[in-house]
Amino acid sequence: MTGRAKRKPKSVQERSTDNGEVKKARIEESNNVPLAGVKSEQRDEMVQLYSFQMPEDLYHFWEFCNELCPENPRGSLKDSLGLQLVGPFDILAGAHKTSNNPQPNFHLHWRYFYDPPEFQTILIGCEDSQHHIGYYRDTPDSLPSFVGENEAKKGCTITQIGNNVFAAVHLYLLRKRKERGSKKPGDDMLESLEAKLRDKAETLGFSLEQKTKGMKQRDKKVVTKTFHGAGIVVPVDKNDVGYRELPETDAGLKKICKAIAEARNDDERVKAFGPVQEMITFVQFANDECDYGMGYELGIDLFCYGSHYFHKMIKQLLPMAYSLLKRNLFGEILEAHLSNRSHDSLDQLSAH
Repeated sequence: MTGRAKRKPKSVQERSTDNGEVKKARIEESNNVPLAGVKSEQRDEMVQLYSFQMPEDLYHFWEFCNELCPENPRGSLKDSLGLQLVGPFDILAGAHKTSNNPQPNFHLHWRYFYDPPEFQTILIGCEDSQHHIGYYRDTPDSLPSFVGENEAKKGCTITQIGNNVFAAVHLYLLRKRKERGSKKPGDDMLESLEAKLRDKAETLGFSLEQKTKGMKQRDKKVVTKTFHGAGIVVPVDKNDVGYRELPETDAGLKKICKAIAEARNDDERVKAFGPVQEMITFVQFANDECDYGMGYELGIDLFCYGSHYFHKMIKQLLPMAYSLLKRNLFGEILEAHLSNRSHDSLDQLSAH
């Protein structure tokens, strides 16, 4: 494996353009000039509730949706695309102030079954497939590396769809139009929305590409794809210290997981756990030698497999990996999610 330099969080400017140059310094300006519709108190509240720094494209997209539908910005894409703005947008809309739930956990707000701690939902789509779109961060204190989508009813795969929410919605819109095929009623609405989206993104200097230069550079730092496919990034020095491979391929590990999840009785299951127990021993050796990525990979893979039989091991592996990598907030999110992991009850602002 080639040596990898420690990743520095990318600035919004770097992530918002494909060629690394700031288009007419618009993004820089947007960082320094508060948006008319977003108060500084709202930004502070967002950090307070989520403990994450939100990227500028989130606030710009909120303004865009306010322009589309001032009376209901969160529903502005519902008729045209079947998308609803949720998560951080609920905070911008002030929905948390009238919540039926006295103690919402915002880290669990629209956190779907397969969403790892790195993923944060911002848009929800088809209920049947539990399609949702969100930001993916490599560390809690960095801005998102990309925007991804997942269909929780179909599995754990996270697909990259741009480096900002304008790109993600634009790509989703193009896909919708392609699926519809020949001209149909409602196409004029989609064409109008596409033109507005493109114009706004261009004005602000946000890339509409599915894979920007910054995302390609991140791909080079990914040490392993993991079961969800989005990959994990850990600091690796010139001597390759930071990550060592699991002694099993993804296919081999899935086979082991299947044997555990589908065991006919406890004795069979205990026996099937043998190879995983052995891997955990390897992880302990790896942690002693600062190869923290190994336990991180195994923990994420077991989480992505989805069986409750792995929850105890995940709690043993992932919080430790996050702690060693100084990503403790992800560990907190994980533990809260595992204690309340469900395909239902995703809206923390409704009464449970």
